[in-house]
Amino acid sequence: MVAWPYLPFGQTPAVAQAPAADIPADAPIATLTLESGDVTIALRPDLAPEHVARITELANSGFYDGLKFHRVIDGFMAQTGDPRGNGTGGSDLPDLAAEFTNTPFVRGTVGMARSMNPNSANSQFFIVTADAPHLNGDYTLFGNVIDGMELVDGLEKGDPRTNGVVENPDIMVSLRVAQP
Repeated sequence: MVAWPYLPFGQTPAVAQAPAADIPADAPIATLTLESGDVTIALRPDLAPEHVARITELANSGFYDGLKFHRVIDGFMAQTGDPRGNGTGGSDLPDLAAEFTNTPFVRGTVGMARSMNPNSANSQFFIVTADAPHLNGDYTLFGNVIDGMELVDGLEKGDPRTNGVVENPDIMVSLRVAQP
């Protein structure tokens, strides 16, 4: 399994915009701890309840602790959640069925990576660092960064698909979800 959000050949990432403002007040909050600080993510069970449940289960079990940001493309996104650290792995849990919506992928949104099969999301996810309309309706969006995007912007860049291996990948120290 190779899980990627795709940037179509020849397409340039769009200029970043602010995250969506329609986050429910009672959204569960995930804290993604990096070596450089905390990124706060409002999860969106209103959009993707099964994906939020999966992220919560994996996060609170410690699954994500110490995993690499194995794919970070400047002006597009930062991807993590693979225990193999190369974009080909996932958890031992079954893959999830897609929960696509019309909610746009804009700077700060968080989505699930998958293979070409829409129902193959498992544990890998990405944080969009610039608007990515080509992902709209084709990837499950399950969260919005509400604080700490500058830390995501500062992650070591590289893409193993194009020989741009992340030489010194940043890691997730931890990811935990608090229920409201």
